[in-house]
Amino acid sequence: MASGTRRGLGSAEQIKDLWSRTYNTQGKPDWSHIYPYYDDAVVFQDSIQRISGIEDFKALCERLTERCAELRMDILALSMSGPTVFMEWDMTMIFKKFPSSTIHGCTRLSLSDEGLIVSQRDYYDLWGDIFDNIPWFARPYRGFMRRKFG
Repeated sequence: MASGTRRGLGSAEQIKDLWSRTYNTQGKPDWSHIYPYYDDAVVFQDSIQRISGIEDFKALCERLTERCAELRMDILALSMSGPTVFMEWDMTMIFKKFPSSTIHGCTRLSLSDEGLIVSQRDYYDLWGDIFDNIPWFARPYRGFMRRKFG
């Protein structure tokens, strides 16, 4: 259940504006303006983890910020149908000691009747996108994937 006087998300334009202000081209992301739109019991899941609750979600965002010297996100497409939002994006993580990596992905947000985010599911190929950015490793990795899976 959401706490306080939170306002829900109302339109695709509002969501795109909020997410576009989160990431920038110089420096660390700032999610503080988006947190009020999450339900206290939000469930977040991606290729690596599944967490529950706003405090664990905030901690996840902080860990991502700490790992990167810079983080960028370009929203390529966004659609909203009832309580479901889909965003297609490219996220570029610029690490302190490693080559930058661009991850191509999609996010599904599920909204409550009040317009708060009750679940967020991020879909992406973490290892493939990272390995594609390592010149000596990309070709053997993709060859392996074709032979074994496709």
